[in-house]
Amino acid sequence: MENLDEIKYQQAAKRVKKLKGFYTHLIVYIIVNLFIYIMMIPKLHGNYFALRNFSTAFFWGIGLVAHALSVFLPTTLLGKNWEERKINELMEKEKNNKWE
Repeated sequence: MENLDEIKYQQAAKRVKKLKGFYTHLIVYIIVNLFIYIMMIPKLHGNYFALRNFSTAFFWGIGLVAHALSVFLPTTLLGKNWEERKINELMEKEKNNKWE
């Protein structure tokens, strides 16, 4: 029983570490992009909403979305139940292939 609690604790600690990494990434993204925008204000003449003004935020945002998906998606779509089902399915498939 104690071993099971330790495993659950390690899994929870790993999950918290992933969440902390994502939130740190998000905070850095916001701070850096705000700094870039503030520094660009004096250089803007006319159209503030041009694509070149948001290219850093856009491309970094793609990476941020990928990071978010890696943190939040596995628990919603590919959770522990899916892992166990897939392991059993592959073991059963391997078992059936040995005897054919």
